[in-house]
Amino acid sequence: MSMRKIESFMILAAMAIVVAGCSGGTDEPAATDTATAPAATTAAADPAAAAPSAAPAADNTDTVDGSKLADFKGDAEKGKAVFLQCKSCHSREEGVNRIGPSLAGVVGRKANQVAGFQYSEASRSSGITWTPEKLFQYLENPQRVIPGTKMVFAGLPKPQDRADVIAYLQSDLP
Repeated sequence: MSMRKIESFMILAAMAIVVAGCSGGTDEPAATDTATAPAATTAAADPAAAAPSAAPAADNTDTVDGSKLADFKGDAEKGKAVFLQCKSCHSREEGVNRIGPSLAGVVGRKANQVAGFQYSEASRSSGITWTPEKLFQYLENPQRVIPGTKMVFAGLPKPQDRADVIAYLQSDLP
């Protein structure tokens, strides 16, 4: 087996571990977005009839759980600890792309602007600017905000964790 194939296998295995670990560690059922419930019912009855749910508008920051970033005080130190589950795919170092793009300077940046990273069509056409509030919404459920994104992360179900990660991304902490 070539070294390149071994590296590819290792990356895929690491992604599987990260995705499994990113579920939030709860046995509680996920919150249901009532706007997508009819499509889910249709999909169960006839998978061919299922249409992807519409993403929230680029300027919409409503979350499924109803939380708002303004209701939380982010703690960058705690966010650094939560960010450990993001590090296998993302770097905070400028110009260092991994499976996901570098997150250096992500707050305030338009989506799909990191040089050298190949974004999905869904991300390229999202029209999103990564405000703290939009990141808060996205980190809850990335697939809901950008259906078809390549990001396989399940999301951070706890609003405080999302606020902490955003505080970390905005901080000067290493």
